[in-house]
Amino acid sequence: MERNTVIAIVLSVVVVVAGFSVQNYLYPPSKTPVAQQKTLPEPNQNESVTATSSVVSESPVAPLDAPIVAEDPAESAALPAAESKYVIETELIRAEFTNKGGDIVSYKLKKHTSITGDVEMADYVTDKNRAFSLILGNESVVPLNDLFNVKVISENSLGFYRDYKVKNSDGTESGFTLVKQYTFLPDDYMFELKITVDGDSSLNGLKFGNVAYTMMTSPQIGPRWNEKKDTYEFRKFFQMSNGKKKVYNVGSGKEDRSKDSLTWAGVAGKYFALIAYPDNGIQQAVYSRVSGNEEMPSAQMFLARAPITANKNTDTWHIYIGPKTDKELSKYNLATNNPYKLSDAKLDSVVESSGILGPLEVLLKVLMEFFYKIIPNWGVSIIILTILMRLVLFPLTKKSSVATLKMQELQPKIKEIQDKYKNNPQKMNEEMAKFYQTAGYNPLSGCLPMLIQFPLIFAMYNLFNNYFEFRGAMFIPGWIPDLSMGDKILSFGFSLPLVNIADLRLLPIIYVISQLFYGKVTQTPGATQQNSSMKMMMYGMPLIFFFIFYNAPSGLLIYWIFSNVLTLGQQVIINRMIHGSKKSVTVPAKK
Repeated sequence: MERNTVIAIVLSVVVVVAGFSVQNYLYPPSKTPVAQQKTLPEPNQNESVTATSSVVSESPVAPLDAPIVAEDPAESAALPAAESKYVIETELIRAEFTNKGGDIVSYKLKKHTSITGDVEMADYVTDKNRAFSLILGNESVVPLNDLFNVKVISENSLGFYRDYKVKNSDGTESGFTLVKQYTFLPDDYMFELKITVDGDSSLNGLKFGNVAYTMMTSPQIGPRWNEKKDTYEFRKFFQMSNGKKKVYNVGSGKEDRSKDSLTWAGVAGKYFALIAYPDNGIQQAVYSRVSGNEEMPSAQMFLARAPITANKNTDTWHIYIGPKTDKELSKYNLATNNPYKLSDAKLDSVVESSGILGPLEVLLKVLMEFFYKIIPNWGVSIIILTILMRLVLFPLTKKSSVATLKMQELQPKIKEIQDKYKNNPQKMNEEMAKFYQTAGYNPLSGCLPMLIQFPLIFAMYNLFNNYFEFRGAMFIPGWIPDLSMGDKILSFGFSLPLVNIADLRLLPIIYVISQLFYGKVTQTPGATQQNSSMKMMMYGMPLIFFFIFYNAPSGLLIYWIFSNVLTLGQQVIINRMIHGSKKSVTVPAKK
């Protein structure tokens, strides 16, 4: 290997390592000061989750427009004396409830697993931070933590209720019953949560500041992930407002607030989503990644309901907790396709797509699913689809290669013109245009075929990086057990500094080798061989992509590797075809 080539490779590695070092030094992971963290209070040390002592009535909210107090337990003999847990289980989910606030403390998806078992969608729940807790006020107020009465309505429906009093401005009191009722269906990932305020005749509604109540989701949704290492996993917040989707990418330790009222709001990872869709909309949403504990990362929503103006009111929230797939989410766009008769909900807009290239991605999905029916292995489907795409693109690849070769032939004359008119750019452009016309060459002929391929490449990249069916799909036992994750042949037991590499992966190494071979075969001969910048691109870029793709999903790397290998084979064939045709032209005819 030449000296300049070695220098190019060394410089590439130095740039990558230095880049990571500088980034970590200048932009360390954000840590919100404790004084600014919006953390919920820790449980009282004298209070036990399963305490048998009499109920202590808490003052659940700080005074806003009107103070709220829980009904005196001495006057409500029917109130439970201790916390109890209840379970509803369907074919798809297992939900565990507590009579403290009538909240959910566990929500598992039975048909989807993670390294810890069934995927837990109410993760990092604590005694004072649970899923679907209610706050009588805005998100800055402590959520209700009183014990509620429980009514088992059916095997798939459960109700919680408790009496409260509100002090009016004239010193009088008004009473109301707060009710939460959960109803599930056997074969649907969506459930119904009804929140009822049933007040006496003197109650004129509920208003604390500019909200009636705020519902909070679980501290985090599953499956668990390491934000520093699992760079291809994420947590994003979505909302629908006035028919338009908006995405909030909130950094760890930070929070953001919606500017307008919205139809629904959701938090989603790469493969699963939690979406809250109330019948009367959401007044305001706060999207929080603040946890106060680095080992318990947060992705939590606080959804505020507008003030209630009547003494009796029932809100119906439709809550979707399940796979982030078109199949499950699109059915809520047509009333006849879902049991709740929802229409045009647009919940499927949380699914990662290629934007305007979405139809192309759908076509690729259809083809890949067809191949899967023939050979039920998603890894094989990726390879077959990649082969098909390279065959379809072969004419464009050939055209680009021919144009490149033509450019090489014209290079001496081009350089001559450039040297001759180097001090007169306008004249140089005129002479170049004349020369191209005389030679019958279009400078864009080599670029256009590549540009036409880009939409397909982008669509395939998004598909292989986010396709739900790859989750848990095995390709090669013992090596690639899950196409949605990186392969692993050895665990180091520690993480390498700067690059966050904790496992030895083979696919990224194969990818780099294939990319180097591809660059070697397709490199431009002649003058460009002496071009150091070209060598930097040819040898340095694969090393940079090695670090970028090191923790990439196996399915994505399989696509890149086989695409490189097939393109390399195509290039060899094209080179032989071109050189063969040249030789046939120069052979003198026999006399």
